[in-house]
Amino acid sequence: MKYLLFLPALILFSCAPQNNTEVSLFMRSDSIYVAEVSDESGDLFRTIGHHGPAVENEWLGLRIYFDFKAAIDVYSKAKPGLELLEAKWYPTPKQQKTGWGADYYKAGTTVGLGGVRLWDGEKVVLLDPVTNRTARVVKEKTSSYMEMLSEGVPYKDGKVDVLVRVTVYSGKREAKVEASVMGNDPVQFVCGINYWDGQEVLKGENFIVTWGLHPEDVAAESIELGAAFIYNPDDYVQAIDDSTQHLLVSKPTKSLETWITAASQKEAEINTLDELIAHVKSIGN
Repeated sequence: MKYLLFLPALILFSCAPQNNTEVSLFMRSDSIYVAEVSDESGDLFRTIGHHGPAVENEWLGLRIYFDFKAAIDVYSKAKPGLELLEAKWYPTPKQQKTGWGADYYKAGTTVGLGGVRLWDGEKVVLLDPVTNRTARVVKEKTSSYMEMLSEGVPYKDGKVDVLVRVTVYSGKREAKVEASVMGNDPVQFVCGINYWDGQEVLKGENFIVTWGLHPEDVAAESIELGAAFIYNPDDYVQAIDDSTQHLLVSKPTKSLETWITAASQKEAEINTLDELIAHVKSIGN
C-alpha cells in the first residue's frame, strides 16, 4: 500500500474566491490526511476512513467505496455548510439531532448514486478484480474532486484501466461524474441510481429521481431522502431495472459524463419530491 501526505491548502489572500468545498482521505490507523492512496488488492474498504475518498460542498458529501463495489454514496445535510473534516462522515447522534447531517443513504452492493461499472455485451462487469486501485483527492479554488483509478479490470478478452472522477462545486448543488478508459479501445459504461422498496421513482427525458427512506442503520434517525441522476439520453443504448437499481448502458465510448445531486426532508431549500424534480428540471435553464 502506498500513500501521499496531504496538507490542506492555505488561503493567502482575502480576495480569493470562497471555496465551499472540501476533500477527505485518511487512514483509520493514524487519521493522517493523504492526497493519494494505492493498493494492489483493490480493497482498502476497512483501512481508509469513511471507506474511501470523499468530497463535499455546501449541500452534500459524496464518497467512492474503495473495494469491488466502487459505488458512490451520499452524506446528506440538514443545512448548508462544510462538515466532513470534523464529522468524518459519522457525526454523533447528538450532532445529528442538532443540525448536522448524517449517513442516511444506503448504496449496498449497487452503483449507489451515479457509480460506474462496465457492460460486456451480456452483463454488468464490476471494476474488480484489479491489478491496482488508486484513490486521489484534489481541492482547487472553487471546486474539489476525488478520483478512483481501477487498473487491470478484466473486460471481454483483455484488461482495461478505468478512471472515475467526481467533482463538487461551490454554489452548485450538482456534482459531475466523469468516467474514462485508458488506452485506444472504447468500452460500454454502466451507470445509474439505486432505489429501495417504498421509494418513489420518477423518470424524465434526461433524469431519474428517487425519494423516500433508505434502510440505513448507522444514522440516529430515519429521514426521507431525494436523489437525482442526470444524463444525456443520446449517450445510451439500453436501460436495465434489476429491482434494486435503474442502470443505463452507454454506447461504446472512451469517456462519459453524468451529473448527480441529492436532498433531504430536513433541508429548508429542497425537502420534497416535487421540489427536487422542479430543481432538476430547472438545471440549464
